[in-house]
Amino acid sequence: MPVKHDLSQDLGFAKDDLKRFEKNDPHLTALIAKYTAADKEVVEAEANDGIGVTDQKLLKLKEVRLKIKDQIASLVSSHAQR
Repeated sequence: MPVKHDLSQDLGFAKDDLKRFEKNDPHLTALIAKYTAADKEVVEAEANDGIGVTDQKLLKLKEVRLKIKDQIASLVSSHAQR
C-alpha cells in the first residue's frame, strides 16, 4: 500500500519550523519541491501495484527520493543550529 511521506515528521521538525527555514533559503525550497515530486512518483508507482513499473525502477525512484531527503535533512539541521 503506497504511503505519502510526511517530510516534517520524517525529519523530526514541526511544519512551522520547516516553513520558516524555507522562507530564508531558496535552495531548501527548491529541494523540498523536488522531494515532493519524487515522493509523488514513488506513491504513484506503488499505487499501480507495480503495473508497468519494474522493481529496479521503483528502487531507483526511492533512491532519488532518499538522496533529496538527505540533502534537505542536512540543510534543515544547519538552519536549526543557527
